[in-house]
Amino acid sequence: MNDLLLSEINSEQSDLLKPLTLVEEYIFSTLSTDTVGLDNIIDACNDSIADVDEAMMKAEHLINELYVQHLFLDNPRTVWPVLSHRIESAVGYKIMAPVAKAAIIQHIIQACGLEAEIVYVPEKVMVRIICDDLYSIIFDPINGESLNWQELDVRLDELSGDPMQDYLEPMEIKSLLIEHLTALKKSLINELHFDQALKCVDLLLALRPNDPFERRDRGFLLHQLDCFKVAYDDYQFFVEQCPKDPAAQLLKIQLDKITVADTVLH
Repeated sequence: MNDLLLSEINSEQSDLLKPLTLVEEYIFSTLSTDTVGLDNIIDACNDSIADVDEAMMKAEHLINELYVQHLFLDNPRTVWPVLSHRIESAVGYKIMAPVAKAAIIQHIIQACGLEAEIVYVPEKVMVRIICDDLYSIIFDPINGESLNWQELDVRLDELSGDPMQDYLEPMEIKSLLIEHLTALKKSLINELHFDQALKCVDLLLALRPNDPFERRDRGFLLHQLDCFKVAYDDYQFFVEQCPKDPAAQLLKIQLDKITVADTVLH
């Protein structure tokens, strides 16, 4: 893994946008330097709260500014397009995948002087604006809808841990990157960008070494790229680690009919 990206993952900083741009640079071999669209949104948001003193009101004004004035309102999707995972195009087209959108919103909120965190509330990544010691707003980054306390309690009942622990910890950078990379990998495969999807898997395996499902996906991508010798090893690893998985059982049947010596090496 890129050393700079690794240092960002292990850092104490809370702004996810920087490691996401490093991920983008690694996967697409380009780095977006055009921040005009994002800077313009930040300027407009700051103007919208210029005359507002109370933190809760500032937070509500910012959410309204983003979702109404800047058209951040969207609907959930099963698979997001690749452009929605890339910061510049996501902001430009107002189509933002969940983790990328949460990172963009967190960056904007913090640039406006409020504290924002990204939290996991089953089954979604959400944004929390901390207004003061007592009050915060937790909302879905996709549609801007906030949770009331009753809804939050119901969602938190699904989490394991101490039921008396009522504080929802912010997500770690590593967990957010895994969530982002997994969704981006799915989008890249859906759009047949197998070489870039393979880079996603490489990063995921650096974060979760020898994860059998990532090894399976790497095998699939290598197979698509005509590297069957290496793909065979990954397939075999998955079959051995997850013998009861339906996909493993199908792969085992296929692998039993093939010997590596019969394949053409590239």
